Amino acid sequence: MLPNYIKLQIFCSQLGFIHWLQNHLLPCPFKYLTGIDCPGCGFQRSIVALMQGDLHKSFGLYPPAIPLLLFFAYGIADSYFKLDNKKSTVKKTLFMIVGSIVLISYGLKMYGLYQHYNTSAWATM
Repeated sequence: MLPNYIKLQIFCSQLGFIHWLQNHLLPCPFKYLTGIDCPGCGFQRSIVALMQGDLHKSFGLYPPAIPLLLFFAYGIADSYFKLDNKKSTVKKTLFMIVGSIVLISYGLKMYGLYQHYNTSAWATM
């Protein structure tokens, strides 16, 4: 019989936790209803790849994942240490930059999807 702290170590290890996480990702309701990826589709898989140490795969799955994580980390640090001024200019600037990265990434993904459907529609004629 294993002690409880060893069981916790095994569960939190990469083999246990990441495997469990890969099989329990949340489904996207927007994609379920429309069949089209939402601007956040791929974030969970990107985080799992990042936890496995595969930076290239993480960026390929969802490019804004790392800037979003840095923005979240800054927001948490700001709530504890009051890093920003009263007007929150740093936070607003970071929000605009990360939001732009998300929108550009989503636009490129949709453009690639449009090109795929556009060429496949011509192939059927």
